Amino acid sequence: MGTVAAIGARARVGGLALAGVDVLVAEDADAVRRAWRALPGTVSLVIVTAEAADVLRRDGTAEPDPSRPLTAVMPP
Repeated sequence: MGTVAAIGARARVGGLALAGVDVLVAEDADAVRRAWRALPGTVSLVIVTAEAADVLRRDGTAEPDPSRPLTAVMPP
């Protein structure tokens, strides 16, 4: 069984740590990209803020890829 990670602004994802989610704080676009690239191979689900999702979509990073974890976008 894999782990769950969250990427986004601290105010939006910080509380997920209480549920055991690995929180990767990313306050700007470059931090979002770095966090995405740094995801360990054990992650099977990534929760991203709407803002982080926009960055990943613009970059083409979040395109469907069976080698990457499932991604869920938080509502704005």
